[in-house]
Amino acid sequence: MVTPLVREADTVAPRSILFIGGTGVISAAAAERAVALGHRLTILNRGRQTGRPVPDGAEVLHADVRDASAVRDVLGGREFDAVADFIAFTPDQARASMELFRGRTGQYVFISSASAYQKPPTRLPILESTPLKNPFWQYSRDKIACEDLLYEAYRSEDFPLTVVRPSHTYDRTKIAMVGGWTDVHRMRAGLPVMVHGDGTSLWTLTHSRDFAKAFVGLLGRPQAVGESYTITSDEYLPWNQIYGLFARAAGVAEPELVHVASETIAAHSAELGANLLGDRSHSVVFDNAKIKSLVPDYAATIPFADGAREIVAWYDAHPELQAVDQQFMDLSDRLTGWARASG
Repeated sequence: MVTPLVREADTVAPRSILFIGGTGVISAAAAERAVALGHRLTILNRGRQTGRPVPDGAEVLHADVRDASAVRDVLGGREFDAVADFIAFTPDQARASMELFRGRTGQYVFISSASAYQKPPTRLPILESTPLKNPFWQYSRDKIACEDLLYEAYRSEDFPLTVVRPSHTYDRTKIAMVGGWTDVHRMRAGLPVMVHGDGTSLWTLTHSRDFAKAFVGLLGRPQAVGESYTITSDEYLPWNQIYGLFARAAGVAEPELVHVASETIAAHSAELGANLLGDRSHSVVFDNAKIKSLVPDYAATIPFADGAREIVAWYDAHPELQAVDQQFMDLSDRLTGWARASG
């Protein structure tokens, strides 16, 4: 049985909402939720296809948000109860977006990242008051810099900022394992699969439909202005179990999981290393009390065991997307072989 997007108790007064982006993992689910609740949703993007359709009932405007004059042309003099910016990643982009929407909205929601929280964390669970510091990953440092810029505008000129920090949010298209579909391929082929660290660090995975419940619930809420909110599931799992759930979903009873230190992987792949050392190699458990105080009915109800089955079933139904990364295959062969020989 499919859980309905909304219940009768969820209905609220419609708000005028603008999404910048609207077709990504978290924004597409939020768009679907917003429309289902009866909000007047406008989506502003470049019109590129992502495989996540815009929900019926949403207005779509096409412009590149990096082109300020084009955005002003398509928006005219319109104002919104809330603007949610899903595609600002650097301070320059955040500043440009702030300039575009200053005076147009009662709330500007910046989507930051839970990876901005202190790494390694000195205490768990992670709270909104946890320091923002990530010496390992430029992506996270850029998000921190965006927050600094926007909060200064809130303090100095009452810019109506709300910050949201999601952690690892997924939908049916996103495989949580480091190697993506290549790791599923390796499991089914009986090949060893590389797991970072010893596989016991804890990780939080949040389905995009769950994220959307909390996210849409804070839009247009004046008490959220000036505040930051973590939005995640309350379920946390060790990486060994996450890989095991993917294996079960893929029909593999006994996958060979070989543990390789994150630092070793980073030494062989700078791209993988930044994400591992800056995020995935650390245990992350989040306290969602703050968002629940604003959106009391929020609860993440999709366990990752169900999420893993949804993901694998979707890829099995789309064999054209089952891309095997030969470079990652070679890295996995090399590092798992080294780990087995040295162990």
